[in-house]
Amino acid sequence: VQLQASGGGLAQAGGSLRLSCVASGETISMYIRGWFRQAPGKEREFVAALYWSGISTYYADSVKGRFTISRDNAKNAVYLEMNSLKPEDTAVYYCAVKYGGRRYSDPAGYDAWGQGTQVTVSS
Repeated sequence: VQLQASGGGLAQAGGSLRLSCVASGETISMYIRGWFRQAPGKEREFVAALYWSGISTYYADSVKGRFTISRDNAKNAVYLEMNSLKPEDTAVYYCAVKYGGRRYSDPAGYDAWGQGTQVTVSS
């Protein structure tokens, strides 16, 4: 599967951005789709995830109540709506696909990654 992420950019603190991630290729085996982020000098961290064929969604505590993950199965797309942005949300955001297993927050368990999109939040 190939993942194409888009929608990053520059926002002011308190503002909003919406990220998109479209999958192509072998999409029938997608099980969990997630968003991660990596700030300079830091490890990649979990942001949000959902089961591709279910209704459950999961969020890191740092974004809970501000970010929303959603999907459009017809478009093989997942979205990350980011509201009330903070400077500490600044990072490269990656979308990823997991084919099996339930450890949605562990980046090592994901099977395919998008190229990343930069999100910069100014204070």
